[in-house]
Amino acid sequence: MNTIHDQIQNLSGVTLILGGTGKTGRRIAASLQAKGVPTRMGSRSATPAFDWHHEAGWDACLQDVEAVYINYAPDLAMPGATDAIQAFVDRAKRHGVQRLVLLSGRGEAEAQACERIVQESSVEWTIVRASWFNQNFSEGAFLDMVVDGQITLPAGDIAEPFVDVDDIAEVAVAALTEPGHAGEVYEVTGPRLMTFADIATELSNATGREITYISVPHDAFVAGVKESGAPKEVVWMLDYLFNTVLDGRNAHLIDGVQRALGRPPKDFAEYAKAVAATGLWRGVTLTV
Repeated sequence: MNTIHDQIQNLSGVTLILGGTGKTGRRIAASLQAKGVPTRMGSRSATPAFDWHHEAGWDACLQDVEAVYINYAPDLAMPGATDAIQAFVDRAKRHGVQRLVLLSGRGEAEAQACERIVQESSVEWTIVRASWFNQNFSEGAFLDMVVDGQITLPAGDIAEPFVDVDDIAEVAVAALTEPGHAGEVYEVTGPRLMTFADIATELSNATGREITYISVPHDAFVAGVKESGAPKEVVWMLDYLFNTVLDGRNAHLIDGVQRALGRPPKDFAEYAKAVAATGLWRGVTLTV
């Protein structure tokens, strides 16, 4: 008789990837498609469209789905996230979804509340808990700062174990496709603690030009983000991350990548070298 893990490994239905066009989602989608896993992108631009604020459209997205990667945008700490996660999990259960993989946030009480909703769902689950991404400097809010040569943020000298999005995606793919990951909380970090000044040094080494870190007052930073015309969700998220989460609570390493994948996590220097080779941080993209 097959074990429950054998049954999960042999799932033949669709895997729904929420946030399918985001940093983690598009990597997960590409990997699953390369493995021949039927996938459905969960985004507002997909057909059928998925929108966290339009629950009536979720049924079409969940049709014939057996596994879901849940990435709540912009973050599980946002007000209303727990209600949305509860509603989605309830609907997923009604559609017969058999596995849930949730991207969660380290050191965020609100995110852990969302984790509990998934854990208590009676559906097979895996939690992937992460914080600051390497790719924030190449695919996110800090890219222009790197190009300009000055990383101006209200981060002080707090150290973080920046994690690579490729590692997060690989852990999620393993949880979605392999046995042995059900019921696991994988808290994923990079291999070392780094301050933003350390990040600037690594970026300088990789690019061959001087990139500096300048610590700025928190209120002035948030005011600048508002004045730039950033969406209010982005303003709220950056305010929350720098004012609440970046206080040293996550300044320790965890072995989530090693436990999930059997290998150490990617170092920031390796990431920086690869991105620098593309010319992105010089404001151009090279063919390599």
